This record gives sequence, structure tokens and C-alpha cells, in this order.
Amino acid sequence: MATVELTHTPILNSSAQILVLPVNTAGILLDPVLMRTKTLFPDNHQRYYRACRDNSLKVGSCLLHKRTLEHAGLGISSNGNQPSYIANLVTSDHPYHPTRARWLNASLIDLQQQLMPLIRYQGIRRVALLARPLISYHTLQADATDALDSSNSVPLDWHADTLPLLTRQLQDLPKLRIDIHLPNSISSYTH
Repeated sequence: MATVELTHTPILNSSAQILVLPVNTAGILLDPVLMRTKTLFPDNHQRYYRACRDNSLKVGSCLLHKRTLEHAGLGISSNGNQPSYIANLVTSDHPYHPTRARWLNASLIDLQQQLMPLIRYQGIRRVALLARPLISYHTLQADATDALDSSNSVPLDWHADTLPLLTRQLQDLPKLRIDIHLPNSISSYTH
């Protein structure tokens, strides 16, 4: 059974073997941490962006990328705790659209299925998940199109919706520690 921990430490300082980054199918990254990962992990960003451009990335999926680790230059000396894998958790179709429960649930199931062989055969034990893109700061401003379109849903509440869904989908993974990195504005208590 996995251990799920909430933390306020910066995810890019994590010693996790896998970074889980919530992304969208538009290929547009607005979160400052996601923007930073473009330069820190260019091989992952190129693969993610290409999948968005080719329309091969679907909402509710997970694009797992095995990183090519640098063996020379600044990359080798910058940070000894670089992740081996980056999981691009596709939770939205656009950066301005909130994550929906069904999309998050489907992407977590896909992530879980891809993690099992890595846990069993590659010895993966630590995962870090960036929570900020999953937290909606928008007050719901329903305009005429939103009122007519029933597919638009209310943004998920972190404590009532998102955290329980993350915990439920990830807790059954064996021998794994999952650190969920929260922004400082969100308390780390659980109900």
C-alpha cells in the first residue's frame, strides 16, 4: 500500500524517481513550475508538445516519459536527484479549463497501470506529484455559453474532490511513497 504525504516543499527539489505533472492537451503550460520543467527536462517537453501537436494526446491519459539523463556538462552537476521518469498526467483540454473528476480519474488509472511494472521491475519507490495545476483558483463565472453547455462543470474542490480522488486511486500501489506538492496557500490538513 502506498504512503501518500502532503508537502509544501518545492517539487523541483524532490528526490523522487518519477515526477507527475498535470498538463493539458493544448500544449500550453501556464503554471510557473510547469514552465520551468520545459527547460529542466527538454526531452520530456518535446515529446509532450509533439503529442499535443499531433492530436495523439487524449484527456484522461498519462504520457510516461523515460528521461535521457545527461552525462556531461551542466546537467550532470546541477542536481543529483533528477527524476528517471516524468508522467504527464493529462487532466484538461485547455489550461483555462478546470480539471474534471472523470478526466482526473481516468488519467490516474492510466498512471497507476503504467507505474505497476516500474514498481515491480525497476525498483521505483518515490513519486512526486505537482498539485497546483489541479487546484482551481477561479471563481465560477458562468457566461451564456457555460450556462447552455452542460458539459462544463464546476471546478473541483481540493479537499472535497481532488485529494480524496488522488488518495483513492494511488493508495493501492505497493511499496510506494507519493509526495503531493501543494502551494503554500493550501493547507495540508485532511478531513
